[in-house]
Amino acid sequence: MKVLVTGGLGFIGSHTVCELIESGYDVVIADNLYNSKIDVLDRIEKITGVRPHFYNINVQDKEALDKLFAKEEPEGIIHFAAYKAVGESVYKPLEYYENNFDTTFALLWMMRKYPKCKNFVFSSSATIYGVPDHVPLKETDPRKDATSPYGETKVVIERILEDIAKVNKEYNIAILRYFNPIGAHKSGLLGEDPNGIPNNLLPYINKVATGVLPCVNVFGDDYPTPDGTGVRDYIHVLDLARGHVLALKKLETNPGLVTYNLGTGKGTSVLEIIKDYEKATGIKINYVIKPRRAGDVAENYADCSKAKNELGFTCKYNVFDACLDGYNFQKKENQNK
Repeated sequence: MKVLVTGGLGFIGSHTVCELIESGYDVVIADNLYNSKIDVLDRIEKITGVRPHFYNINVQDKEALDKLFAKEEPEGIIHFAAYKAVGESVYKPLEYYENNFDTTFALLWMMRKYPKCKNFVFSSSATIYGVPDHVPLKETDPRKDATSPYGETKVVIERILEDIAKVNKEYNIAILRYFNPIGAHKSGLLGEDPNGIPNNLLPYINKVATGVLPCVNVFGDDYPTPDGTGVRDYIHVLDLARGHVLALKKLETNPGLVTYNLGTGKGTSVLEIIKDYEKATGIKINYVIKPRRAGDVAENYADCSKAKNELGFTCKYNVFDACLDGYNFQKKENQNK
């Protein structure tokens, strides 16, 4: 199957591209380099021995996307081309609504125009559960009003995909609700190295560990959690990438619309992550407590038994592995600069 991966040079996208290639898929990448770098394409080739066809386009651009579909004729889509920072979305709601909706709409219009493309994997989020009534969260738990514009885009797009699946019985759609991806490729060639100051925890810790930033900002230590800091389900990006490949294989059985949580099933606090990072690397991580961040919740972690039972999805790596891999990636990046 030929698969279009939007945002395929980004953190999760690049790891998923490698997993797809190594699983025998023909991959095409669309990415406008908003939060990624072109040299990732060389790194993908170095890891896999294959250089995917790459299009430097904004997925919102229907005309450019139309040309890509006419030339490549993909049979499936994995959609990562979204803005993703919860905190930033609170202050930039218009940008988040415009990008996250428009990219999805453009792809769905292409699926209508090019009927060979029937498979769609959507990168959703645990934020659709809002402020959880309980943890761990199951796919049968209700969607709630999200706590941020980012989360709201995921809630609305999930509903749109469900409506589209009702009237397009030939479509196979996988909604993947995942939690907090961390870590890096074992080669040290791929990892999370966002443009500017990182919004996510582990790349920020990486910058502190390698002396680029002075300390980690811990947003809130008064949550109703064991140590007062936010608890999340941190999943190694390699496990998450493999989950996308398993979901795509599921779509090849024509299941219609399916929804899965992808996580470890275990919650880890911010301070626990910092302690694990120190154990993994031997580096002391300075941190300061800051006020709570708008849009954040106290606890959020997954029940992943459905993905295990239906996809055969289990995690091979833990938080310690992710911390070590993330540090090795950042260290190599700094040496290359």
